Amino acid sequence: MADVSYIFSMVLQIFMLVLGGYYTVVSLVGCLFKKEPVCKNPGSKTHKFAMVVAAHNEQAVIGNLVDSLNMLNYPKDAYEIFVIADNCHDKTAEVARQHGASVHERFNDTLKGKGHALEWIFEKIFDMQTQFDGICVFDADNVVHPEFLNQMNRQFNRGYKAVQGYIDTKNPYDSWITLSYAISFWSINRLFQYARYTLGMCCQLCGTGFALSTDIIKEIGWGATCLAEDMEFTMKLALNNYKVAWAHDAIVYDEKPITFSQSYKQRVRWMQGHADVANRFFFKLVKKGFKEKNIIPIDCAFYLFQPIRLIAMFMILLMGYLQTFYPNGDFGFFQMQYLFSTPLIWNTIVIAQLLYLPTVLALEGKMNWKVIKGYVPYYFYTFTWFPIAIVGVVKKNNKEWFHTQHTRTISLQELNK
Repeated sequence: MADVSYIFSMVLQIFMLVLGGYYTVVSLVGCLFKKEPVCKNPGSKTHKFAMVVAAHNEQAVIGNLVDSLNMLNYPKDAYEIFVIADNCHDKTAEVARQHGASVHERFNDTLKGKGHALEWIFEKIFDMQTQFDGICVFDADNVVHPEFLNQMNRQFNRGYKAVQGYIDTKNPYDSWITLSYAISFWSINRLFQYARYTLGMCCQLCGTGFALSTDIIKEIGWGATCLAEDMEFTMKLALNNYKVAWAHDAIVYDEKPITFSQSYKQRVRWMQGHADVANRFFFKLVKKGFKEKNIIPIDCAFYLFQPIRLIAMFMILLMGYLQTFYPNGDFGFFQMQYLFSTPLIWNTIVIAQLLYLPTVLALEGKMNWKVIKGYVPYYFYTFTWFPIAIVGVVKKNNKEWFHTQHTRTISLQELNK
């Protein structure tokens, strides 16, 4: 039994070490080499955009989003704002109209959720007399930076068909959980998105603050209607030889849940969708990557592996705990430090990991005393992903949509202050 435990724990930990090493190398190389992918002949066209907002009972926040979109530093005749009042039972539609949006009310008790609402509005936009070059998607609780469309237009002129913007947080200091979200997103923006873009790989759509060419939606169809529609469409793009680009200065400020209970429900939904997409796309992407000798689909497949990776990390931590505190239990687990000849090497790795995140946040210009004090609860937040991943994998076939309530009425002017 001890031999089986040793072999299993060794294979699991070495696999996680290799996978973690891959992520570390990609993030470091991508961040250190601050070089935008080459574009020989960028265009100068002013593209026309449809700004789409999916809203379900969002009367408290929809006005500030529409106001921020109306204040974009972009020709007013080159974009139009569309709000989907999706199964709303409040004044979302009324408030959005008052602030100048074109509102489309949708009522459907069967096809619920953001993915279905987007598919519905896309078809309406395609049938309009006005021809749009691209569609930008937002959540109702967002506030958008004035340069957002200029940055998206720049990337469209560089030839990209799908572009993700920078997801920032409009309420990072409301609670320990909102600050934890903020730290997480700030690091992802730099270590995952920015790094992959500079290496010419595929970034990930994040549910809001992204732009898609109308041509690409018409060509491959939307069809992303699961609990993680953004991830589903990213994988669909990768399978069709398209990659998502990054616009680091196209900033969208997103509202984060204030309480742990809200956060737990939201993240379980994310993990359910993540596990569902992984189940349907993982092997297709791996097969495509090896067949075509292309790292991009394989990298996307690695991203889909995240729920299993979190569960594996939890198992490794549990093994370490048992091995340390129950030395006479004869568990026989392999310990990672056995791979390193001296304690100095192992301790250096541990210290480097602890310094890694603060360095990244400093590069992003986000480091301050509030963030430093938020490190302890942030690490607790990261540990809570372990049970959430387990629940998400178990419930991956549950398609019920959970709506996160948004109440933080923060305007663009307040953010600027």
